Amino acid sequence: MWLSPPPQEAARRPFHLNGYAQGTTYAITYYAADSTVSGESVSRQLAEIDASLSLYAPGSLINQFNLSPKGIVADKHLKRVVRKALQVCEDTQGLFDATVEPLVRAWGFGTQHIEAPPSPATIQGLLAQVGSDKLHLRGDSLVKDRPGVHIDLNGIAQGYTVDMLAALLERHHIRNYMVELGGEIRVRGHKWPGGELMRIGIERPDTSAVQPSGFQQVIRLRAGGVTTSGNYRKFKQWGPLKSAHLIDPQTGYPFQNEMISVTVLARDALTADAYDNALMGMGIAKALSFLRRHRHLQAYLIYQRPDGSIADTATPGFQRLFSPQ
Repeated sequence: MWLSPPPQEAARRPFHLNGYAQGTTYAITYYAADSTVSGESVSRQLAEIDASLSLYAPGSLINQFNLSPKGIVADKHLKRVVRKALQVCEDTQGLFDATVEPLVRAWGFGTQHIEAPPSPATIQGLLAQVGSDKLHLRGDSLVKDRPGVHIDLNGIAQGYTVDMLAALLERHHIRNYMVELGGEIRVRGHKWPGGELMRIGIERPDTSAVQPSGFQQVIRLRAGGVTTSGNYRKFKQWGPLKSAHLIDPQTGYPFQNEMISVTVLARDALTADAYDNALMGMGIAKALSFLRRHRHLQAYLIYQRPDGSIADTATPGFQRLFSPQ
């Protein structure tokens, strides 16, 4: 029975760091006796990651790679994230593929504004440049088989960034924290001085709302990465045609299925972030089958039934995390 926190835990109090990064907001809460991690150190870490992975930073390594005919020497961030992308691409039979960037750009979800959706002929031409079999890590180099091969790591860069901010806290011997960037989360430990587990709210999807409409579920978590992918907020409207931002790298078109959102729990946020997009693309039946074979992942899925009603389901491990709201 927990009666009172040990003296060393009771001395800890919350510290909060907030700001803007990667086109969104971040919030860090950690529990320590002193403010050992500063906003400046967080900003330095974020700038280092952007210099490697950001498509919006003109001189970043990822942009250098996309502009190069053969490839570049990669830093640790680019190598780690590409290595994970290649692993998840193979594991999901190509449903997650970092080389989808030309298609993402063509559908208007890149760095430039697009007035109209791509034609079937354009899509077919771009598909020739897509495929992680054309992308290779060789030593310190990231190389490509064709000059037109471009990569987009936005689908997992935020999860990786959250992990790197958590690692920054860990280097300062902080073992109780919550890091959130753009809705992607990494937690460890408890809140102090009370000793409660961290609580994470899963947003209730509402396709008609501009602002979040409350929480669908709340979970309590001791440690891990939690990320969500959804198709109800980020989309393009081309007249009557509505296109979600998740593009199928095998067809060149946005995924069309009953999925509304997927929240994934994994050991780290990079892993969770990589799989949440792929699970969205699978559809409910294939996603649940995939999760049964991948017990290191737990997930909560919201989907639309054939009659138009909204339903949800979760893996057993995720269900155990549900908290009364």
